[in-house]
Amino acid sequence: MSILLEVCVDSPSGLAAAISGGADRIELCSALELGGLTPTSGLVGQAALAPVPVYAMIRPRPGNFVFGEADIDAMLREIDVVRSAGLAGVVFGANHASGQLEHTTLERLIRQCDGLGVTLHRSFDLVPDLAEAVNMAVDLGFERVLTSGRALTSLAGLDDLEKTFQLAAGRIKIMPGSGINIDNVDLLLQRVPFTEIHASCAAAVKPLSEAAARLGFETGARKQTSIELVRALKNYCVAIS
Repeated sequence: MSILLEVCVDSPSGLAAAISGGADRIELCSALELGGLTPTSGLVGQAALAPVPVYAMIRPRPGNFVFGEADIDAMLREIDVVRSAGLAGVVFGANHASGQLEHTTLERLIRQCDGLGVTLHRSFDLVPDLAEAVNMAVDLGFERVLTSGRALTSLAGLDDLEKTFQLAAGRIKIMPGSGINIDNVDLLLQRVPFTEIHASCAAAVKPLSEAAARLGFETGARKQTSIELVRALKNYCVAIS
């Protein structure tokens, strides 16, 4: 059983690091410190030259995943930009205020994705009913669900991850993500038979400019994709496959 490694990145240097480190697929974003937003057109253009599949995040703003009509219009346009650039796919989600997946919005977005692969992102982790959400994702035609088992990290959400795999029953790929690294991936595999994992493989970096940090242009929470961490996790995935 081979394990595919997807690495999320939000910068040109992160994109280059993920490719050099051996990532099998890339999730392209901006602002990962906010959970990932739609990447810039320049970054999308760079990613179009990548030698591995790239899926772009479609999320026009930070915050919740309860989208109004203006948000949805922006997302539909962003999907068109990604397709025009020649990327492999997109990543998105939408919820009701209750946390339930928003079928109408997701269906509209899916219809716009002709020719693109589609991942349901961690908005899935807000759902109150796992069985209902898995069935909806299958019926809508998503390729996979990115989830941490409704917890802050995949390790903390192991019980729900295991249940989600059982509910999926091979009908849709379930890809664990959040907090996954070389130290815990084997613990996850002991409970969950995943064939794809999602990781940032990032290390914290200090602000380069005190003035920029003081004015809020840089934050202490910023991380940077590490070639070494990508390579180490990819090599480990190969070793345990």
